[in-house]
Amino acid sequence: MRLALVTGASSGVGASAAMRLANRGYRVVLVARREAELRNEAKRIGANAFVEVCDASSGQQVLAMSERVLREHGVPDVIVNSAGAGVWKYIEHTSPEEAMVLMQAPYFAAFNVTHAFMARMLARRSGVLIHVNSPAAFFPWPSAVGYTAARWALRGLHEGLCQDLAGTGVRSCQVVFGKIDSPYFDHNPGTRSKLPKSARLARTLSTDECGDLIARVAEKPRRDVFHPFMLRLFVWNNRIAPATVRWIVRITGARRESEPSPTRIDAR
Repeated sequence: MRLALVTGASSGVGASAAMRLANRGYRVVLVARREAELRNEAKRIGANAFVEVCDASSGQQVLAMSERVLREHGVPDVIVNSAGAGVWKYIEHTSPEEAMVLMQAPYFAAFNVTHAFMARMLARRSGVLIHVNSPAAFFPWPSAVGYTAARWALRGLHEGLCQDLAGTGVRSCQVVFGKIDSPYFDHNPGTRSKLPKSARLARTLSTDECGDLIARVAEKPRRDVFHPFMLRLFVWNNRIAPATVRWIVRITGARRESEPSPTRIDAR
């Protein structure tokens, strides 16, 4: 049986992707920080699901996890980098510590996991990497600068890998979804109200629909996938008239005056 490893698998898109891959005959390693939620998801999937409690943003934890996976299950055929989080704020409301946390997932988590298994995938000359990204990596909206930077970093990882992996048999894929009906907005209060009004033109996706698309990309890799159709339309327009798309997203996004005043730090 083929082996898939999914990060961020304790809920949302990651959990749905793990289920869909298992339904297609994969053994699935579920990776996340929350053990209880992971075990619940593994129980739902069945005997071919395996739990690895790991903070993917920690390079040391990921290397230790990868050694266990290689020893017990082998080299993954598919890696889904789905771990991601981040509240949306203006830069003056984002502390340096928060900026570091925003980079931890998705960027460092995806980097660490990809690094840990890449040499074995290259030696085998096969493998599929799937990075779950956000539209912010293509057309940022107001009041989400730290989140946007992290998502552009993930896009940069994917683009760099595409260059490095040409002709190796290993593929890097980027899947970008529009608004998803997932726990993300509950875990990051205030983000829902900051979605640009232009985002309402695209229908809201279910996590199951996203998981199914990820599983299909694992079977038939594509470099970049945008879903739903209205998001693809925005991406196409962004390639033709980027200044116009930036203007639309900006004028339909959050207004700075609606933000609370930043906390002032006494430097004395």
